[in-house]
Amino acid sequence: MFNPSKFAVSLDRKGEEPIYRQLIRYVRAQIESGELPAGTRLPASRDLAKQLNISRISVVNAYAELRAQGFLSAHAGRGTFIAGDTPGAANGSSSAHAPETPTTPDRSIREMMRMARKPGVISFSQGSPPTDFFPVRHLRDAINTVLDRDGARALGYEVAEGYMPLRAAVRDYVSALGIRCSPDQVLITGGTQQALDLVVQALLSENDILVTENPTYLGMIDIARTRRVQIHGINLDENGIRLDMLENFILDHHPKLIYVMPTFQNPTGSVMPLHRRRQLINLAAEYKIPVLEDAVYHELRFEGEALPPLKALDEDSVVIHASGFTKMMLPGIRIGYLISDSAHYERLVRVKQAADIATSGLNQRAMHLMLERGVMAQQLERNNRELAHRRDVALAAAARFLPPGSKWNLPQGGLYLWAQLPKSGPTAAELYVSAVHAGVSYAIGSVFYTNSCGSHRIRLNYGAFKPADIEEGFKRLGRAWRELACDYADMEKSPLL
Repeated sequence: MFNPSKFAVSLDRKGEEPIYRQLIRYVRAQIESGELPAGTRLPASRDLAKQLNISRISVVNAYAELRAQGFLSAHAGRGTFIAGDTPGAANGSSSAHAPETPTTPDRSIREMMRMARKPGVISFSQGSPPTDFFPVRHLRDAINTVLDRDGARALGYEVAEGYMPLRAAVRDYVSALGIRCSPDQVLITGGTQQALDLVVQALLSENDILVTENPTYLGMIDIARTRRVQIHGINLDENGIRLDMLENFILDHHPKLIYVMPTFQNPTGSVMPLHRRRQLINLAAEYKIPVLEDAVYHELRFEGEALPPLKALDEDSVVIHASGFTKMMLPGIRIGYLISDSAHYERLVRVKQAADIATSGLNQRAMHLMLERGVMAQQLERNNRELAHRRDVALAAAARFLPPGSKWNLPQGGLYLWAQLPKSGPTAAELYVSAVHAGVSYAIGSVFYTNSCGSHRIRLNYGAFKPADIEEGFKRLGRAWRELACDYADMEKSPLL
């Protein structure tokens, strides 16, 4: 029989760590210490939420994550139980000191975010550009031209390195950004995401350490944990990754790779100034650690100074440059690229060939033709002009509809508004279900952190919607927060404990 005293947990309601993460940590400790033995039936989420005076969604999230980790089992009509075999335990021994198997972060939150796909929801959670930006007519013309010109050759395998005319076009394209390279240093990939994954696979082994910004791109967290690589985040300041903290971490832990997004960082939108770019490259060269530069948002700039990519400043061949045409033009075509010097290039090609043999030849040839016809330049000018307008609409809507005490960045480019909700109200995870019911969704900020911080942070893709939808979405979000905040205030006035 369940003993309520087993959940005499002290929760830090004002701390950075979300309530549901605190609850996960506590339940795991109780299981591993033997205080909650296998087969113990846990209280229903609604009952435990009342007992602890917290939101029910916090308990639902905690139970879902513990089930995903193998600590709990759920049985329809019977309830939730401590699993018979906890992860890492054998012959009755405690798993308290057993290493955890890396997993993608916050699986329960991922399940929640799928709710945003329901009809009528204005989903600011996505990471893609708006569909009305896609040059469909140009793509159709390019594909037809390629098929008429090349016939069946366009449908066969290309070499793993990529279609040579496209590699040469990429060389010409990045030269305008200050990057000097040859086509033989360009590797065509299936989007920028695959480019990042190839670098991790080629340069790191299981349990090697990757160091990045905190918060950072969620896709890189997923890659690291899927490839069983340790990932550690270094805090950001207004100029990007903290180099003093980075150097201390390098001295103590000897990471094998540094991953950064210096321009319009995802999710914060920050831009690393020129002096820090040079300092980062010098630091990496001194300790002989390669830097993986993610430049996928580099050209989505509608304000501020145009800064060179890290690779354009790289005199010591420590930077591997990753980018693509997914955010700028055609996400579904999946054309990205890596630029690397010979020290890593051959290894990257072998990993690429093992992964998928080659990127679609038809897509590569069509992209090459569109670059040759100047479609990219036309799209960038038009898209950035419209993104600037949508950014302004989002800033005005945030000031009008988000709750008092909210804070947000002032992006000079990219797609996102990085906002912090008042800590006196619900966390982003707790608000999410109410927001979806109100017809709006967002990316929950904590999933972008390597250490579960950012409980009141949200990322909003203003670029994905037209102005009227942006205003309506922010209005719905503000209304959902106020309604849930009222419930919180009522609980504070009438505590159940």
